[in-house]
Amino acid sequence: MTPAVPAARPGMGAVLDVALGAVAANWKLLSARHPSGPVAGVVKADAYGLGAAAVAPALQAAGCRHFFVAALDEALALRPLLPGAMLAVLGGPLPGTVPEYLAHDLVPVLNAPAEIALWSAAARAAGRRLPAILHVDTGMARLGLEPRAVAALHDDPAALAGLDLRYVMTHLVSAEAAGDPLNEAQARRFAAACAALPPAPRCFANSSGIFLGPAFGSDLARPGAALWGINPTPGRPNPMHPVVRLRARVLAVRDLGPGETVGYNATFAAARPSRIATAAIGYADGWRRAFSNRGAARFDGARVPLVGRVSMDLTTFDVTDHPRVVPGVWLDLIGPGQDVDAAAADAGTIGYEVLTGLASRVQRIHHPA
Repeated sequence: MTPAVPAARPGMGAVLDVALGAVAANWKLLSARHPSGPVAGVVKADAYGLGAAAVAPALQAAGCRHFFVAALDEALALRPLLPGAMLAVLGGPLPGTVPEYLAHDLVPVLNAPAEIALWSAAARAAGRRLPAILHVDTGMARLGLEPRAVAALHDDPAALAGLDLRYVMTHLVSAEAAGDPLNEAQARRFAAACAALPPAPRCFANSSGIFLGPAFGSDLARPGAALWGINPTPGRPNPMHPVVRLRARVLAVRDLGPGETVGYNATFAAARPSRIATAAIGYADGWRRAFSNRGAARFDGARVPLVGRVSMDLTTFDVTDHPRVVPGVWLDLIGPGQDVDAAAADAGTIGYEVLTGLASRVQRIHHPA
């Protein structure tokens, strides 16, 4: 029997609908584009705000066997839901966390010599080799082993003796810009770093990197954003299936005369007799103040301009041309006709920030299809 999909709770002002079937379809699409090896799921930040407790098991059911998160607590929450899967922590092991990694079969990503030393000591104490992923920096300059640290490991390979190197990984800086010479430069640097290290499988492409071609294929790709429908090929048609719909409930509709204003600081004045709908979403829900007097919602497929300042709990829209908008109906902020990338552009940001910024008081509804 197909499980019932929960409805929006009566008191909810904003809802994020998540199509789990589309997530699985996106993973399969990415897998087909990466024939050199399997495709992981990066489910950090609560699966980019979509709800990792529902999304990650859906990916595993589709065939995904490798998962990445940013922090230990994220991994601990997901481990019971992902039996048998590789679950790696990008942030690396901090002092005092080794027992939890061992107890829950977690794989640390080692980003610095101190982390290698910590994990090697844990291997000696455990009397066995421990799984790890080695991260080399090829240009991002955040986390990862610098060239001199890679050279030191080449000179002293015994430093890795206690480690079962599942993968050597790096992170692309500009993969979404297909013509950026940084991509080729990083590919060369990564190949050189891997040649200096003991043989191990490689983990290279992110979401956009999968679309850079066979030269960026490896033993494991690790997309995140593309799984959720964010376009990995900006400036070109989005190859991914849409996953999310964000909607907000209309609380009130009122009439304004010409010259009357809306919201804080009166930044919008009606130029004609107007109907203004107040929707139950604001920056406390993650609908950014940067949307003020920019962007739009959708109703019956038509554009509904956002007017005035986005406030903490409320956002106002000009529904003059939409007489069917009345209290209780829903406006679509992300969905057909306005995907997450288009909505983000209205606020001068990216889809990643819009999705991860949605607050917990936005109800997530996970649809199987």
